[in-house]
Amino acid sequence: MLRKFSLFRILAGAESQPGASPIRTFNLCLIGFGHVGRSLVGLLHRKAADLRERYGIAYRITGVATRRLGWLVAENGFAADRLLNGDYSEAADVGGLDQWLAAAKPQALFEASSLNAETGEPAITYLRAALEAGAHAVSANKGPVVYAHRKLTQLAQARGLRFYYESAMMDGAPVFSLFRETLPAIDLRGFRGVLNSTTNVILGCMESGTSFDDAVREAQRLGVAETDPNNDIDGIDAAVKVVGLANVLMDGSLTLSDVTRKGIRGLTTANLREAREKGEAWKLIGRARRESDGTISASVVPERVAPDDPMYSVCGASLSAAFQTDVFELIVGERDPGPEATAYGMLCDFINAVRSS
Repeated sequence: MLRKFSLFRILAGAESQPGASPIRTFNLCLIGFGHVGRSLVGLLHRKAADLRERYGIAYRITGVATRRLGWLVAENGFAADRLLNGDYSEAADVGGLDQWLAAAKPQALFEASSLNAETGEPAITYLRAALEAGAHAVSANKGPVVYAHRKLTQLAQARGLRFYYESAMMDGAPVFSLFRETLPAIDLRGFRGVLNSTTNVILGCMESGTSFDDAVREAQRLGVAETDPNNDIDGIDAAVKVVGLANVLMDGSLTLSDVTRKGIRGLTTANLREAREKGEAWKLIGRARRESDGTISASVVPERVAPDDPMYSVCGASLSAAFQTDVFELIVGERDPGPEATAYGMLCDFINAVRSS
């Protein structure tokens, strides 16, 4: 037993003090170091003492990879303050994914690269390689959930690891973990919600009389819309989320082509003003529903909603989804989430992964 325990401590990086539970130190790696990645490093740094005291978790960040920076490794760990200040002098670029994983030796990988709505790549490859290298895989990317969540989950389970993706659909709002951990006997029959913050901001601006083009520019100024906002405006981002939620929570097999989709380009300020005068509001609503024959229908279309609709009061960058079950309607939402909310979901996934494995 003593020899087995010692081996566990070596593999997990455990430290111990007389009378205290062992502290496990995990090597962490990040793919993508934009707003979310930087927020995650800040959260880890701020909550380091809490992680040690409450969960026996310590960490060092041994790898950071981006298109601009390359595949950086710091075997002894990056200093958080220097990393956040853009000082990478303590790191070496090892040139590629396989070399990076071999040198950084991650026990958990955080993936926050850009969405590829057509294939989910290269994020899927990154996550598969991390699992094959023995690391838990945590993603904030919708693509791998839509195109590979079953295969990645099966791979993780076969290796005694976890693939989690709480932040992929609704930033840090607990959706996947809520159903996975606390609602084991629920029959989810469908859901509907405001799943895209960019279109919600644009429609809010247009309600006050702002033109469509000016509303898009305002959303970009606020940092909500991308430089190219077409995926949001045309409902593609919301459709990806509908597919991901339906396939994971309802055991569906939807693809993007299965989602009836219409964006917000056809709405005018006159349409929004008329609805407001009648006490209603336009929202881009994503939904999925299990039909009587067992199939799942899905759509993303603008809808006029009345004040008694839970989506009516979802304003600005806020998100909300109403889940229809065989017992009750459950509403999950968050008000004006930012990058730290997404990072928080990733941090929770990491904690849950190492606690359950």
